[in-house]
Amino acid sequence: MLRRLFIRDFVIVDRLELDFEAGFGALTGETGAGKSILVDALSLVLGERAEAAVVRTGAERAEVSAEFDVEQGGALETWLRANDFEADDSVLLRRVVDAGGRSRAYLNGLPATAGQLREAAGFLADIHGQHAHLSLMKVDAQRRLLDTRAGQLELAREVAGHFQEWRQLRDAREHAARDAETAQREREMLEFQVRELEGLAFDGARWNDENAEHRRLSHAVALIEGVEAALAALDDSEAAAGSLVDQAAAKLGHLVDHDPALAEPVELLEGARIQLSEAVHALARYRERLDLDPARLAELDARIDAVMAAARKHRVAPEELPETLATMRQRLDELRLSADPEALAKREAEALAAWRKLAAKLSAARSKAAAELARAVTASMQELAMAGGRFDIALTALSEPSAIGLESVEFTVSANPGQPLRPLAKVASGGELSRIGLAIQVIASQAAEAPTLIFDEVDVGIGGGVAEIVGRLLKQLGRERQVLCVTHLPQVAAQADWQWSIAKESRDGATLSRVTPLDQPGRVDEIARMLGGVRITDTTREHAREMLGL
Repeated sequence: MLRRLFIRDFVIVDRLELDFEAGFGALTGETGAGKSILVDALSLVLGERAEAAVVRTGAERAEVSAEFDVEQGGALETWLRANDFEADDSVLLRRVVDAGGRSRAYLNGLPATAGQLREAAGFLADIHGQHAHLSLMKVDAQRRLLDTRAGQLELAREVAGHFQEWRQLRDAREHAARDAETAQREREMLEFQVRELEGLAFDGARWNDENAEHRRLSHAVALIEGVEAALAALDDSEAAAGSLVDQAAAKLGHLVDHDPALAEPVELLEGARIQLSEAVHALARYRERLDLDPARLAELDARIDAVMAAARKHRVAPEELPETLATMRQRLDELRLSADPEALAKREAEALAAWRKLAAKLSAARSKAAAELARAVTASMQELAMAGGRFDIALTALSEPSAIGLESVEFTVSANPGQPLRPLAKVASGGELSRIGLAIQVIASQAAEAPTLIFDEVDVGIGGGVAEIVGRLLKQLGRERQVLCVTHLPQVAAQADWQWSIAKESRDGATLSRVTPLDQPGRVDEIARMLGGVRITDTTREHAREMLGL
């Protein structure tokens, strides 16, 4: 669940630090006071698109941080470890947006992408916006909601992937039938190039060794002369360094008895004598191995020239030749397959069968989830002043393979008794759509994995007894999850376990948003304001106390 939210210089918030509680919490206040700004800030830190407009006027940057609890051994902890983020008993998401619109994201103190924040957000919170019900007018949104309810979003992605694979194979077969002559020419050219690169037998480690050996043989004369000069300077004459060090050590060795302070220099000279001796032996061994080999040098010249010529021909670095060869082999396999219509048709049929198998599994899950969701939404409609109304989900078989599966998905509704079911987008009025959308969102949220649910004025378009029922639904949901709801309705706010008042105030000539956690008397006054407007009377206070059950 959401524990803390820190906001700085975001829209009309200068600095705000909030500690959240479990259960159902209501955020209330006058229109324009900044209630939805808290939701916008959460959306930003959960990975939504960043814009320069969110930076408060006169500030250099906006910053939002949110801390959530992490369930030990849960899916989020697994995801954090898989993505090399620290996994503890909490996770900290942070987003910074500068005045130019550039955004930076952090997860547990480490740099992250907005995409990674969105992935993490999937384990943390679901946000239902005040216009979320409008998205239900689109069949794509309806299908995604049903697949989410069925817990089959990953399967739906697999079905789409297998469909794409089948379609590519189908297109390849049709292309092969049309352009057999062109494919034959390309295949012959690739076969020659593959043989050429295979004959080169390029190996990255061997290439490095060959280059090192080539440098050594190319400079063999200079290396021999240098080693012999060094040996002469170190050991092969009376004036050599080794002899001079021996002489100095011997002279000082006789003087140590006269002054023990010379013992340290003598010891250092002894070490130098040993190191010089080891250097002389190492150089002598190196000289014995080093030899001129014109034939080997010529062989390496030819080898390096061949590799460089191949790299230039294919316009890659020598180290990229193996990857180039692999790509050519893959393309050659495709062309060979295209030259074999039977093999291509077999692969196409196998891909289609794999798609059908997954699509059938998805279809079965959709059918079960559709029946359950239809029953639950229909039951909620009876409570939301739509007695006798029905909700159903039409699953219509498609005549051709599709990325979405075996069937289309469409929400249908009958708002009044005796009316036939028709598409949701065509029959529901604004108020009805709001109520049905809210019922769907609340019910769908019960199946979601996110421990924190945020509703931003989703109760727009309803009132009276229906609003009270909506409040009860959210309160019931709050027993299992953390629920935050931005609302204008006193009937909804009165059902909350805790409540914050959000208001605007002027400070130093600037308009800023202020959040006040409400105690019991404060809640009475705020509910009374929501009931009666600007002027709060004893009557509205008494009504507010009654709604709060005091």
